[in-house]
Amino acid sequence: MASRPIFLALAEADHLVSERSFEFHWSSGFSATQKKKNILALHEIARLEGIYPVLEVSTKSEEKIGQRLSAFNLKIKTAQGEMTIESAFQGSKVFSGGGPYTDLYGVDSRSAKKDERLKTSGHLIGFDFMGQRWPLEPKTAFYDWLYLTALSPHKEFLRILYRYEGFSDIEFNPERSINCQARTCALLVSLLKLDALDDALTSQQHFISVIERDSYKQPHSNRPVQRPLIDD
Repeated sequence: MASRPIFLALAEADHLVSERSFEFHWSSGFSATQKKKNILALHEIARLEGIYPVLEVSTKSEEKIGQRLSAFNLKIKTAQGEMTIESAFQGSKVFSGGGPYTDLYGVDSRSAKKDERLKTSGHLIGFDFMGQRWPLEPKTAFYDWLYLTALSPHKEFLRILYRYEGFSDIEFNPERSINCQARTCALLVSLLKLDALDDALTSQQHFISVIERDSYKQPHSNRPVQRPLIDD
């Protein structure tokens, strides 16, 4: 058995996302077939609890939009060119012994995530993206900002996400990670429904003020350590 969360868009100003965990039979193994079995099992349990349909947001998704929204595929445009959310996130980490490793902006997502410096540079103390420093609290603020900034030009297209009751990422294990692309999709839908996305992204300070009340209500708020970004 395994437990994985489904994220729901609440669209309430002080509580944007709800995280509900479900237990299901886990099919072990690393093949795509096994991953899909686990996605189907999680979604079926959620359906029985009245949460349907659910979008899997990862490269393992059977829906193209779910694959496109994976942090391994989604790109953010910057003055230095385009880069994936994964590479931007990993390359912006600042540790007690080094970073940010901005050369990771130019490599593929998998290579960025596996760079040895991310494991040998000490404790994570913050982020520095294009000269803008981000704190570790609220815990998902920088990751959420990257992801939503990349998606904000496509608001009309993204309204198709309204059809989904929840969002999942089968690779995300709350015991090992904090940031989750499925959770950020639920956050996106909430902000779109509140017509608050553009306003939230006007500045770093305002973005944090918009999400922090919700962030401190999330289960991850009490976890002391921010670990590497989730698998794809």
